[in-house]
Amino acid sequence: MKGDIIVLEEHHKKVARTIVSQLVEKVNDKTTRYTLAVAGESGSGKSETAMALADEFGKYGIKSVVFAQDDYFYLPPESNDKKRKADPEWLGPHVEINFKILENNLKDAINGLDEITKPLIDYSENSFEEIKICLSGIKVVIAEGTYTTLLKNIDTRIFIARNRFDTLEHRIKRNRGNEIQDSFTEQILLTEHKIIAGHKQLADFIITKEYEVIIPD
Repeated sequence: MKGDIIVLEEHHKKVARTIVSQLVEKVNDKTTRYTLAVAGESGSGKSETAMALADEFGKYGIKSVVFAQDDYFYLPPESNDKKRKADPEWLGPHVEINFKILENNLKDAINGLDEITKPLIDYSENSFEEIKICLSGIKVVIAEGTYTTLLKNIDTRIFIARNRFDTLEHRIKRNRGNEIQDSFTEQILLTEHKIIAGHKQLADFIITKEYEVIIPD
């Protein structure tokens, strides 16, 4: 998403080092592109973790690309917020987000296409456009977003287990407009928490609120 603020900190780099070291052999062994999902609640550090993973793979000579779920909303941010306020049912992965396009972009990447067309949201302009992405030389595709655990075409799922209380400081750093301490936004975050509460059970790697990496049994 254009206009987003992403600041990598040492804890993002640390978890990336741990996870990538566990995946390099699998990535190299796979004959098609390898796919990762990085999921978690708003402000949990999904974008930063995805970028840190891409950077870490790069140290092994493995090129990556990140698909942000935010680019696949049917409506740009301001319009989507207004729609949420007008329609209480307008919330969740199969309502607000065009998962079909995201899944198709992932499938095209896996199937070896060297160029795809994807949406791109411009936060500051409250608009979206379509852009072409070159995938030549790309070996890893990282999908990051609240609900990306639900994507079908994923090899490894990563879940960041931080709730809206744990993420408050991070959300303040990335504050968009007047989200912080807004009662409506807090209600949205609570609903999102309920929706993805069970997604942690589907993860191959869990990042705790202390930024430790756990591999479930």
